[in-house]
Amino acid sequence: MLLPRLRWLAPAVMSLVSAFTSASEPVTPAEPLNGENPILHFNVSTSGYPPYIIHHDDDRYHGIAYEVVSRISERLGYRVEPHKIPRKRVDAMLQDGYIDATPRAREWTERPGNFLFTDAIVSIREVFFTPVESGFRFEGLDTLQDVTLVTPLGYHYPELKPLFENGTIERYEVSEDRDIFTYLLHGRGLDAAVADLGVGQWIIRQNDWQGQFRHSEKALSDYGYRLMLRPDWAAFAEAFNEELADMKASGELEQILNQYR
Repeated sequence: MLLPRLRWLAPAVMSLVSAFTSASEPVTPAEPLNGENPILHFNVSTSGYPPYIIHHDDDRYHGIAYEVVSRISERLGYRVEPHKIPRKRVDAMLQDGYIDATPRAREWTERPGNFLFTDAIVSIREVFFTPVESGFRFEGLDTLQDVTLVTPLGYHYPELKPLFENGTIERYEVSEDRDIFTYLLHGRGLDAAVADLGVGQWIIRQNDWQGQFRHSEKALSDYGYRLMLRPDWAAFAEAFNEELADMKASGELEQILNQYR
């Protein structure tokens, strides 16, 4: 009776294998600046990165980086196709061709030499947020000691890494950017949160938390937020940089930024 049973299962197994193989095949990237209606497969992450990448429930997207990338891509003849990729899988899926580009600071990448980066779209200025009544003050890395910092899960902080590793400071990670402010308000034993100034101000405005937080004047870091691509997209990156420079010179980029301030 074993052989007939195997014969019955074979079509179903082959169907499952075929479906898995089809789903696993990487996206074939469009030849940069060539071909008909080329597509830029663009990572928008699973939860976005407001105000730079913002998701809507009806699968619409906007935000500073999304608008800039969409406008420039359209001018270069590309259609942007968004993909929600989990943070830990982005680099591998970009290298394998499942996506073509992701917004990223070069300093946040473990192996930046494997990728190509455009000029900076905006500056990511990471500062320390605290409740207004907190006595925490950031005056420099050498003044950080015996404090616990709230950070988004999985974010890289090269400046803080040695301090985390030697136990000088502690890290409490949360899954969503919004949560770092919720935990900072209601958690115990948490001294400050690390966040981009623009992100923090956006979250505070969206949740009517004005007046409940302050941020350090001194920044932990100041990075350029760029497009990260594979090296074979060099022609696209060069054309993107030219269009981006025109957007900055004409004031178009400043108009986009003003919509989110």
